[in-house]
Amino acid sequence: MPGDSVYINNKAKDQNTYDAIVIGSGISGGWAAKELCEKGLKTLMLERGKNVVHLKDYPTATKNPWDFQHRGKMPAQVTNENPIVSRCYAFGEATAHFFVKDNDHPYVQEKPFDWIRGYQVGGKSLLWARQTQRWSPYEFEAPARDGFAVDWPIRYADMAPWYSHVETFAGISGNRDGVPNLPDGEFLPPWELNCVEKHIQQKIKENYSDRQVIIGRCAHLTKPREIHLQQGRGQCQARSLCERGCPFGGYFSSNSSTLPWAQKTGNLELRPDSVVHSVLYDSKKNKAIGVRVIDAITKEEREFYARIIFVNAACLNTNLILLNSISSRFPAGIGNDHGLLGRFVAFHNYRGSITASYDGFHDGYYYGRRPTEAFIPAFRNVFKQQTDFLRGYLAYFGASRIGWQEGTESEGIGGHWKDSLTEPGNWWISMGMQGETIPKYNNHVRLSQDKKDAWGIPQLVTSVEYDENDEKMKNDFLTQGAEMLDKAGCKNIVTQDTRQAPGLDIHEMGGVRMGKDPKTSLLNEWNQLHACKNVFVTDGACMTSVGNQNPSLTFMAITARAANHAVDELKKQNL
Repeated sequence: MPGDSVYINNKAKDQNTYDAIVIGSGISGGWAAKELCEKGLKTLMLERGKNVVHLKDYPTATKNPWDFQHRGKMPAQVTNENPIVSRCYAFGEATAHFFVKDNDHPYVQEKPFDWIRGYQVGGKSLLWARQTQRWSPYEFEAPARDGFAVDWPIRYADMAPWYSHVETFAGISGNRDGVPNLPDGEFLPPWELNCVEKHIQQKIKENYSDRQVIIGRCAHLTKPREIHLQQGRGQCQARSLCERGCPFGGYFSSNSSTLPWAQKTGNLELRPDSVVHSVLYDSKKNKAIGVRVIDAITKEEREFYARIIFVNAACLNTNLILLNSISSRFPAGIGNDHGLLGRFVAFHNYRGSITASYDGFHDGYYYGRRPTEAFIPAFRNVFKQQTDFLRGYLAYFGASRIGWQEGTESEGIGGHWKDSLTEPGNWWISMGMQGETIPKYNNHVRLSQDKKDAWGIPQLVTSVEYDENDEKMKNDFLTQGAEMLDKAGCKNIVTQDTRQAPGLDIHEMGGVRMGKDPKTSLLNEWNQLHACKNVFVTDGACMTSVGNQNPSLTFMAITARAANHAVDELKKQNL
């Protein structure tokens, strides 16, 4: 089999051996590299996309709208050729170079799934929405309590110090709000709610005892500390041009933070344009020994070797790599003794959307383009089961003054229309949901049996869909959200089901889930494959359940925790 040691090129092994290999340079891969390199491990980072250097490779970061041929909009031809990636809110003329186009890396949609990807050094850390909330004990305990998925092998107490570790380094702004199911963290000064948001906050407080409006917690440097200055980062300028790459380093990304930090140690070797084909397994040693790589440009194959391997290719690509890592010991993919690899993929339900207007505060406005919104932490099924659906959702909203036609960007003509563009206009409120979906066996990814990509690797088949629980949750949000806005005095309240496909949330998780029992999970409490202890998975693929919070902060904390454990185990010669 291709993954067995009999195929090893011994000369390549002598030339290409490291202490650790990290696959993927996004949010979790960057953290793995930082922690491993700081501890003295010679680390090879493999990135399938092009190199992107902080400051140097943000070509649109300082451009004005009139500097773009189409004023930032994508031509119809591009949109028609790329119906999947074009659905992403951040895809546009200023950011298209950071996104994978539909034909660049095709996949098979057995059921509709919008797979949004960024193949470059930094991955989607250049493109993420930067919202960062801790999980609470209620999320880690939920599967055991509510009877879905399998019990997490870790609890909040295991994660709390690692949340603090990554928050301090990354820089997270927020208030200490005292919400039991949204623990406080190590925060920089928060952004501020505007006058209408504060009004809604007060009205929700007056009308509900179980709900609280807070300012969003986000990975933006409102007031940099010494550790951020040491990284070469500066204060967020509230430009809201983040997806172009931030020349100030105002928000956290691998490019501006963890990767330069790792490179300063002298222990990191970064290889872009390196498509990982598979993890190599030595059946005689009963461990993984390296990876097979295909050059993205020349298609040349090479092998690299290490004592430990961190697979952080982003959730679905991590599943793909592990499924393709076959050997006589693992004919269905490395660690996959029970057929669960690729199963129990879950995501976040964003289908509920509400808009409204508010007549008042005409003398009020706000400054800059704040990079976060108001949040309402989850209030359904947190402390006890309250509804006919499992788990819950958080809600987020923002209020702004739009100078033309109730917030629509409709075209106009004439002096009256032009004059209206100079006026602040009425207040417009937009509210959305982020709901927890329940991992299910049938929601899965697998390898195509007959279709391959440009590098000769099987294409991924996605088979993921909503269920009745998701529908009930969405309907509850639309009812509760509209009620909250009504009690706050909002008018023209409109509820909508966006009917967007799974995947467009860009929060896909699972497929390589953690668990206590090797018979029902793939990873242990330290993110090691049960059946191959020197392979670690710490990106979204490792998640047993998905919670309702934005997931990236948890990915970072899990990665830092696992990387430090890996170093300790290497020192003890257990790996």
